[in-house]
Amino acid sequence: MEIDAPFLPGLQGLAPGDDIILLYWMHEAKRNLIVQKPRHRPEPCGVFALRSPARPNPIAMGRVRIVAMDVDKGRLEIDAIDCLDGTALLDIKPWIASVDGD
Repeated sequence: MEIDAPFLPGLQGLAPGDDIILLYWMHEAKRNLIVQKPRHRPEPCGVFALRSPARPNPIAMGRVRIVAMDVDKGRLEIDAIDCLDGTALLDIKPWIASVDGD
């Protein structure tokens, strides 16, 4: 994951091993599936009861762990995320156990 130069100072305080929350834009997700039938549910249900990427507003959220960092180059290596290469990163937030739960 690459961070643009103006935002590099915002990485201060993060370190490998930290859990973070990423908000990103699922640019290729369908936006017209308001009711869906996922494999793990016996009946169809509304999009707001699911974690599906197909949403009216495809903002996604993922909790990931920082594996490595090169702040000078603006590169973060994370353990895993469910998105395509080129997906726009909207924000990074620290994952805080007392606030976000475990």
